[in-house]
Amino acid sequence: MNKFRSRFLFALITLIIAVLVGLGLLLGQIFNNYYMNAFKDRMERDAKLVKFLIGEEGKNSESYPNLLTDLSHTIHSDIFILDKNRKIDFSIGDHSYDESLIKSQLAQFDYSKEGFHFSDPKNELSYYILPIIANGHITNIILLAAPIDSLQKVNQQMWMVLVASLGLAFIVIVLLGFRITAQYTKPIESATKVAIELAKGNYKARTYEDHLDETGMLSQSINILARNLQDMTRAQEMQQDRLQTLIENMGSGLILIDGRGYVNLVNRAYKEIFEIKSVDFLYQLYYDAFKHQEIIDIIEEIFMTEVKVRRQLHIPIKIERRHFEVYGAPIIGMNDEWKGIVLVFHDITELKKLEQMRKDFVANVSHELKTPITSIKGFSETLLDGALSDEETAEYFLAIILKESDRLQTLIQDLLDLSKIEQQGFELSFRHCDLREIFEEIHILLKSKAIEKELELSVNLPESDLFIMGDLYRLKQIFINLINNALTYTPKGGTVWVNVENHSEYVLIMISDTGIGITEEEIPRIFERFYRVDKARSRNSGGTGLGLAIVKHLIEAHKGQISVRSEINKGTTFTVKLYKEIK
Repeated sequence: MNKFRSRFLFALITLIIAVLVGLGLLLGQIFNNYYMNAFKDRMERDAKLVKFLIGEEGKNSESYPNLLTDLSHTIHSDIFILDKNRKIDFSIGDHSYDESLIKSQLAQFDYSKEGFHFSDPKNELSYYILPIIANGHITNIILLAAPIDSLQKVNQQMWMVLVASLGLAFIVIVLLGFRITAQYTKPIESATKVAIELAKGNYKARTYEDHLDETGMLSQSINILARNLQDMTRAQEMQQDRLQTLIENMGSGLILIDGRGYVNLVNRAYKEIFEIKSVDFLYQLYYDAFKHQEIIDIIEEIFMTEVKVRRQLHIPIKIERRHFEVYGAPIIGMNDEWKGIVLVFHDITELKKLEQMRKDFVANVSHELKTPITSIKGFSETLLDGALSDEETAEYFLAIILKESDRLQTLIQDLLDLSKIEQQGFELSFRHCDLREIFEEIHILLKSKAIEKELELSVNLPESDLFIMGDLYRLKQIFINLINNALTYTPKGGTVWVNVENHSEYVLIMISDTGIGITEEEIPRIFERFYRVDKARSRNSGGTGLGLAIVKHLIEAHKGQISVRSEINKGTTFTVKLYKEIK
């Protein structure tokens, strides 16, 4: 039994008890008054009967004492006959009485009345005084004294009957109240429990609908409400999940600022781009959260103008500077209510790099093509102008034209190779290749160049087998490029060596030299197209500036890695990691 039913039953029982007690007191008082009035009426009739007998028989009659004695026994009362001076002429009875009380009542008696009652609680007697008046004067006074024990017995019996009847009625009413209360409070209790569960957010809670009355309608309404809330919550959760998934997985950084200037939302992309934590931003004022004045200026501009802003920013993030296209817009509600600002950060660093690479590529290609074409055109014009007659000069000019043509052909071939490698459908012809055989062929091929430059070329191979999965032609192209670069940038008397380490799952190839080295700032750019560390030397050697870009793409196509370590005027080491099995 819950508190509601207990309170209801307590109130009901209290009300029933109050009503029954009040009814009992009322009925007891009514019955008591009824019996008391009946008792007084009987004494009044008995006194009038005595008065009549006295008038009929007369006090001097011989039968007068016997008649009053019989009448006293019949009416169970003591009879006193007093003269006009209030002295007892005749008395009969067995009860003790208080003479002083009788005298005081006689002294107070108004004889204009027919009679009156008074009681003696001490002796448990009730008295009735009736005067006998003749010719306007009192001749005698009749005093009846009757015991009130019979009235008390009747009163006790009456209260016993009332208590028993009202107690039985209380039990019946309480039992019926319990049953009726249970019948009507159970649906309310069930509805209350369901309402509490709904308030807690448990929209799966339901109540029973087993009645067709108002409580049944209440249960049905609560169930309908619960189903509607469950459907709305499910739809809202689905919408929230979709929105959360969209916000968290969008590629651009997103920040939401409320109308007071506090940051309310930071998505995962922004945290990853700027390498920050949620606690550094959430629920902080925007000018405390953001460290870049450019972003703060955009927010303040939107707050002041309430218009959209699109701006490109170049923001430093730790050791690098990145390009962002920032889009900011005010959030205004249906009733022109200011709700805040949304900022979207599009990282366009790669686009800027690609744009710069495109510009550099066009400039470099133009420059690289212009030099040999200019040489070919100039010497051809010179020959046409009459230099052909001089055999020695003509032969020299033709040699230069051939050299520049070879250089132009190499450049075009490298461009074609790079374009082919970068195509999406480019595939390698994988097979088991013997690295030992590859390096032996490369050593023979480049040994003459090393001897020509008075360099030492050393290849150190482990004794174990060196088989890996790869494209034989492309592997040769990779290592010829790297070793040839090492020979090109190593001064006379230097050393170039190749060390190969055989591991269980991969092979490490380290190509080192004692050449001019590469500065730390240039190392990230050496794999860019047409980038040269020593432009004069590479151009004079016939290099195109595309070799390392081709090498990087081919190694990545083999699922390998390449790294560089270098010191100025001490040398450079290229480390290539190739897996024995392509995963």
